Amino acid sequence: MDTASAPASAPVHAVSGAGASASQNEFAQVDSSSKPPPRTPSSQSTTTSTSRARATFRAHASGLLDGEPHMTQDDFVKAIAPANENYHKIARESYAVLFSVADRKHRDLVSFQDWEFFENLLQKPDAEYEIAFRLFDTDGNGVVDYDEFIDYYNKNKSDDSIPFDWNCDWVTLYIGDKKKRHSMTYQQFAQMLRGLQGERVRQAFHFYDKANTGYIEPEQFQKIIEKTAKHKLSDRLLASLQTLCNISTSSKISYANVRAFQNVIRETDMVDVIVRNACAKSPDGTITRLDFMNEAARSTKFSLFTPMEIDVLFHFASLDNNTGRLSRDDFRRVLDPTWQDPVTLYTLAQAEKVEAAKNAFHDPGHFLSAVFESAYHFLLGSVAGALGATIVYPIDLVKTRMQNQRSKIPGQLLYKNSWDCFRKVIHREGFAGLYSGLGPQLIGVAPEKAIKLTVNDFARGKFTDEKGKITLLGEIISGGSAGACQVVFTNPLEIVKIRLQIQGEVAKSIEGAPKRSAVWIVRNLGLLGLYRGATACMMRDVPFSAIYFPTYAHLKKDYFGEGPNKTLGIGQLLVAGAIAGMPAAYFTTPCDVIKTRLQAEARVGQTHYRNIAHCATTVMREEGFKAFFKGGPARIMRSSPQFGCTLAAYELLQSLLPLHVGGKTEAGHSIPSGEAIEVPPEKRQVEYLRSRNALKILLDIDENFGKPKVSQLKESWKLVPGFNAK
Repeated sequence: MDTASAPASAPVHAVSGAGASASQNEFAQVDSSSKPPPRTPSSQSTTTSTSRARATFRAHASGLLDGEPHMTQDDFVKAIAPANENYHKIARESYAVLFSVADRKHRDLVSFQDWEFFENLLQKPDAEYEIAFRLFDTDGNGVVDYDEFIDYYNKNKSDDSIPFDWNCDWVTLYIGDKKKRHSMTYQQFAQMLRGLQGERVRQAFHFYDKANTGYIEPEQFQKIIEKTAKHKLSDRLLASLQTLCNISTSSKISYANVRAFQNVIRETDMVDVIVRNACAKSPDGTITRLDFMNEAARSTKFSLFTPMEIDVLFHFASLDNNTGRLSRDDFRRVLDPTWQDPVTLYTLAQAEKVEAAKNAFHDPGHFLSAVFESAYHFLLGSVAGALGATIVYPIDLVKTRMQNQRSKIPGQLLYKNSWDCFRKVIHREGFAGLYSGLGPQLIGVAPEKAIKLTVNDFARGKFTDEKGKITLLGEIISGGSAGACQVVFTNPLEIVKIRLQIQGEVAKSIEGAPKRSAVWIVRNLGLLGLYRGATACMMRDVPFSAIYFPTYAHLKKDYFGEGPNKTLGIGQLLVAGAIAGMPAAYFTTPCDVIKTRLQAEARVGQTHYRNIAHCATTVMREEGFKAFFKGGPARIMRSSPQFGCTLAAYELLQSLLPLHVGGKTEAGHSIPSGEAIEVPPEKRQVEYLRSRNALKILLDIDENFGKPKVSQLKESWKLVPGFNAK
């Protein structure tokens, strides 16, 4: 073909002599007038880039050639596709197609010079399109001709792809007709790829609309989109494609519907900007169709979306929310290709743990890493919980003594109120008296929190539906179950703690009263005695957790706006935890009073409570209804600050002692179960982002571009003894 027919004003990638494709000067531009000259990097940045490239190469190169280390294709994929990224839409093995760009000498091995060349290529702002260009420029002459393009396309397209006519008028506009075809320069090739997906959709529509009615069946539309844009769409959107016919009165899908859908997908980034701005201006973080259209008018210089495109957008965004007011999450669920429902994520996480355990002997590193990560969080939670319990423990001691105070006769009252109790404890027992019984509390705080949080997360996962939503009843049952399970472990520690807290005042009021140790109390009570008041303890903990967990979750999500695109600050978490703890602590005070009375050792002359009913009726008869709320304010003052101090300590410990897992530092706020874990864009490697975007461009050409074909796999399996291809 005549390459000279390319416009002279278009810059062409030139070569200088044989073997020039292996040279790093391969990017020389013939004409720099139409494209800004590349910025010359400083010597410091060049040195840093070279050092990083060398370090990465040495870490992954496992092959040898002439005594020099080289990268194999597997090494290359590991280096260019970090293991901690999200490969839900673009499989990690797909990155292998980029290997041929780095393998400039076609030896199935990449030298350090090749790797450095590839990394330098990724540093270019248009790396995505240049990578695609170099793949199709198979002979390295700086242009792509028709035969070269078609040959490489046929080698990489899917066996079941929808037919595409490369002799159509649209293609002719870029390379000329059969008699006057010319090669494509880099700029022409990139522009052709930009519009290729739209032409593929148009031809696919004609392929199915054989009667030229302008309509196709919903399932045919779904197949077209799956074949042309699956890598750009979320699972929720892909599963609902056939519902597009619902925006019109017809049961079929028109070409106008298809173009409207395609335009919305093409403007996804702009949609996200408009939705984000509109939601930020809304008092409740939700918007209507009118809010979106008004914000679109403010954000663009002309009408960006047609009425039909607005219909398409709000149809899919309203699939899981038909209230007419949509949050950013509703749009993200259908427009963000990385979005996965919480049930799927939870299932995958559990399956990964099971798989790691099964392969513990074959891959001990993976298994031990998961175990170590769990131990790390448990240890930090234990230390943070111990710090939180220690800080508010004096309030807990005051609460217990106020609840155990029975007499209504003023002359026999030990304490007038909580402040009087606090002051007298310090006066009579010293500052250390405020921490009587702290030992059992510290022993129990770690397993208590671990059991409570684990059971709540597990139960919420079971009650969450396929859309990622959980009912209020499910939240209440999950929280209550968590509270019930912790009683098995915490009740014995509670009774020991209470008796140690009270014995200080007994020693001061009764001369010669012996001071008991925790070990003595355990031996004296025995196994059954340690579970005295367990039913009352469960009556307190079940409703406490049933109130606390749903309240905390809704405060974070509905009031503070926590979501995939917003992480709450520590101040917001503290406030949410404190507010959620207030009603939970106060409304369960009557059960806490009964539990304390049952577990505390009765003194001489005091009523010995036989059971919950006897205790409740006796307290009501002798002390009145107000006695059931003794220590209520102290419980509020203890529960809310304890959670806040525990969370603050956990965040501080995580930042001081970060855990490195799979090359990334795990620090900051814990991620709620069910949310997608993805490295923030500003922290990702630019090289990885451009590699991924290059693959997106290639997948616009064909959904399985670069993957081995089924026929190729069968040919390779024929080499395996006993394999019989049918």
